[in-house]
Amino acid sequence: MPRQAQRLTNHDTNPCVAETEASRKCMDDNNYNKDMCTAYFLKYKSCRKFWHDVMMQRRRNGVKPEMPSAEERRKILESTGKPY
Repeated sequence: MPRQAQRLTNHDTNPCVAETEASRKCMDDNNYNKDMCTAYFLKYKSCRKFWHDVMMQRRRNGVKPEMPSAEERRKILESTGKPY
C-alpha cells in the first residue's frame, strides 16, 4: 500500500478515517454520483475543520504533538459530544 494511502487510513494520523471511508463507500454504492453523497461530504468536511481547529489551538499553546493521538481524540469527542 502506498505511503499516502497508509496515512489516510491510519487512525493516529487521520482523525476522520470513519468519515473518509463512509464517503468512499457512498460513492461506490451510488456509482460515483456526488449528488447522492452530499451529506457524507459535509460530515467529512466538518470533521476535518474541527480537528484542524484543535490542531491550530494546540500549536498556538505550544502543545506537542499538534494532532492529538487517537486515544486523546476519543476523550475530546466524549467530552464535547462529537460536534460534527
